Amino acid sequence: MFDEKNVTLVYNLIMENNNPLSPHLQIYRWQISSLLSITHRIVGVVNFFAIILICLWVMLLIFDQSYYSTIFIILDSSFGKFLAISLCWTFSFHILNELRHLFWDAGYGFDLKVARITGILVLFGSFVLTILFYFLGRSIF
Repeated sequence: MFDEKNVTLVYNLIMENNNPLSPHLQIYRWQISSLLSITHRIVGVVNFFAIILICLWVMLLIFDQSYYSTIFIILDSSFGKFLAISLCWTFSFHILNELRHLFWDAGYGFDLKVARITGILVLFGSFVLTILFYFLGRSIF
């Protein structure tokens, strides 16, 4: 099946075609859909580890109340606030982009103009939700 003759034949067929196998970064024009796709994957991994840390935090609170003061000190610092706001954005972005994907699964929004508009709405909407959650959280806590 994979003898030398077949491998050589496939290699020669590939070499006869002078077109590049993938777009070069120098000539590739970034689009909002590709940017959101890459960001969605990265944010999904970040959210996965964030959920694990949140679960560990809740377990620590269940076992001993003294852990609450340590975690409160961390979250009350500038880094902790930055982390909380960043995680709020990652969850907001992921949820809005998942809604966009649900519409795609239903067969809507494949038009290039609609895909671009919904991509921009997802990006700006995630920042708006983050700011909204920040001010709501500040007034509650």
